[in-house]
Amino acid sequence: MYTPRQQYRSALPLAILLAAAGAVPAAFAGTESGTKTATGTPAEAQPDASSAAKPLSLISAEDGHLDVSEFVDQAYGFIPVLVPITEPAVGAGLAGALAFIDKPDQKVGNVQRPNMSVLGGFATENGTQGVLAGDMRYWLDGRLQTMVGGLDATVNLDYYGADEQSALYDNPLSYALDLSGVMAQASYRIGRHSWLGLGYVIADTDAGLDSQTALPSTRDTSTTLGGLTISATWDTRDNLFTPRGGSYLTLSNIAFDEALGSDRDFNRVSVVGMQYLTLAPDWYMGWREMLASGSGDTPFYAKPYVYMRGVPAMRYQGDNIAQIETELTWQFHPRYSALAFVGTGAASREIGEFSRSSDVVAGGAGMRYEIARKYGVHMGMDVAWSRDGGAVYIQFGSAWMRP
Repeated sequence: MYTPRQQYRSALPLAILLAAAGAVPAAFAGTESGTKTATGTPAEAQPDASSAAKPLSLISAEDGHLDVSEFVDQAYGFIPVLVPITEPAVGAGLAGALAFIDKPDQKVGNVQRPNMSVLGGFATENGTQGVLAGDMRYWLDGRLQTMVGGLDATVNLDYYGADEQSALYDNPLSYALDLSGVMAQASYRIGRHSWLGLGYVIADTDAGLDSQTALPSTRDTSTTLGGLTISATWDTRDNLFTPRGGSYLTLSNIAFDEALGSDRDFNRVSVVGMQYLTLAPDWYMGWREMLASGSGDTPFYAKPYVYMRGVPAMRYQGDNIAQIETELTWQFHPRYSALAFVGTGAASREIGEFSRSSDVVAGGAGMRYEIARKYGVHMGMDVAWSRDGGAVYIQFGSAWMRP
């Protein structure tokens, strides 16, 4: 699910939330170049000239089950979106958005993706709240993608120290991260599966600490951050939302510098990889790996952190993080599937110096229902555990979904 805790762990919480704005409606608005069978196998899609005259139905004529494919086909324009927030770090809450969608007129790789504009807000039980706006658009026959967005939010979190500093391991500092800013990004497709991207983000941040004994690393928290991102992506996934085969790999570097409007100079390099494999009929496996390394005068709240289901966001932070997660899915019914997952991650100050106190193992199980067969969209719920407790996640598409 794409909530304020979610999906690409960029150098700032700002980027996390902006990504959420574009990803939620995308899960229901992308138009696959072909239909999908229950196992995600592409099939030829034939246009139906009489579809506009048919009454809208949420029941599949194929098997009589609930299916929103027909709704998605006809719902281009305006769609309200409501998504529950279940991230343990901020508590239960709700995100709502108004999504304005233009029907696509060209394919982008294997997928016809729409132009989208989003205006929304979110709030959780611990007082985290904010508003956001974003726009994602395709140009030059789908070869160029642009994204712009803005955010104004207060996020209430706990700081456990980078690399498990002993002073904060059992007594974290509570802080309210106030941030407001804008971002812009452009990605150009080279060939069928490769993208090169360039982006810029600038944000005013203020981390108000609920403590009179703040550590030196947490002082001077009112800061303007300006950074430039360069990225390269390879994507051969067979489906954008619930892949069953293919790979995804992205390498990115974001540099914050005084010349870019930043009060602090620091840098982060990250690598994210995903692989999907069909093991046997109705059995599928996936892997997700992430490495991130930061350097320079990084604010404590912007350090890399381990993100997996069952692990509170920003609980395990350090100058370097490494994590891997695997997932096994059994499609035991044309519409229903069950899955199990397990992963491990660690944070450290130095590469290769991961201590037992800074690593974590998490795992769990979940169920999915294929809610839009034509587009390969599955939704459901995951229950996960780690040594920090349990958590429940509502999922739209894959838990690792990337737009």
